[in-house]
Amino acid sequence: MKSKNDKRPTIYDIAQALNIAPSSVSKALNDSPSVSEKVKILVRDKARELNYRHNSQAASLRKGTSRTIGVIVPKINSAFFSNAISGMEEVCFDHSHQLIICQTEESYAKEKQAIETLITNNVDCIIISQSIETKSDNHLKEVMKRNIPLIQFDRVNKSISCHQVVNDNKTAAYHAVKELLKQGYKNIAFLGGSFEMDVYNERREGYLQALKENGMMIPYDYVVAGIHSEQNGYDAASLLLDSQLSPDAFLTASDYIAFGVMKAVFDKALSIPDDVGVIGFANEPFSAMIVPSLTTVDQNSRAMGIETAKIYFDELMDSQKSNVPITKTVPCTIICRDSIRKK
Repeated sequence: MKSKNDKRPTIYDIAQALNIAPSSVSKALNDSPSVSEKVKILVRDKARELNYRHNSQAASLRKGTSRTIGVIVPKINSAFFSNAISGMEEVCFDHSHQLIICQTEESYAKEKQAIETLITNNVDCIIISQSIETKSDNHLKEVMKRNIPLIQFDRVNKSISCHQVVNDNKTAAYHAVKELLKQGYKNIAFLGGSFEMDVYNERREGYLQALKENGMMIPYDYVVAGIHSEQNGYDAASLLLDSQLSPDAFLTASDYIAFGVMKAVFDKALSIPDDVGVIGFANEPFSAMIVPSLTTVDQNSRAMGIETAKIYFDELMDSQKSNVPITKTVPCTIICRDSIRKK
């Protein structure tokens, strides 16, 4: 076992053992043409003997790149974000880059801390989907002040001038409501997240547009903001189902909210889909497994991750490109299941 006084061998240890300059050791390890092949072999053999590990990060920094990209997401255990990260990793692997992944757990304080950590680690780019708590953009401006490329995806702040990758949220919500209307539902409620976030506001706009086009009544209490969890969904749906004009369908901002709604419906001794229809967002794995299976909007998150990472390698790494901020839109797909199929 190593003692506390043992330390990792350095190029200075190799240089001392071979009685050559540390700079020669560094050049040999980096395969510099200015060092003879004989010296390179001696240095490599001694490095193996001393169990030396080359600090590739330090070498990359000397070349002006760390070959790492920082990713900040609200929740790693969400299928949406884990699939997006998987898509990013696929592209990064093809370009010999690695990801440093940070989770905010919907905390603005943790988001700021993650930004500071990634800046300290000299990442080549920062990719972020903002937390629910985030109201300020100062930490994002700090990234740009340091000339670190910034890419936003899914939950974006449009006041920040940078590359963005988003879904067609308004269109997706619009078509989700049209599916409910096609199935014969008439009193459709919307349980969304914070309407200060574009992603949720756009879904509300799509919901409202579909109902207005069909001349449907929209009671003021049918649009509920600030719903982010299964419990929130359960509580909001319970109140609405007890109201005088009870909804016969719910469009929700996530599958987790939708699951809470379904529990509330069952607790009221109502049937899904015959009494109440439910649609979620994100196509979480459980949505296909529960009974009845949940109709959901698939946001194609893996494709979103791929497109996000490709922006860095296709646009930001190319010095010939103008780097004028672009916005890529990834289309959504509605997956119709039993939660809206009336018998």
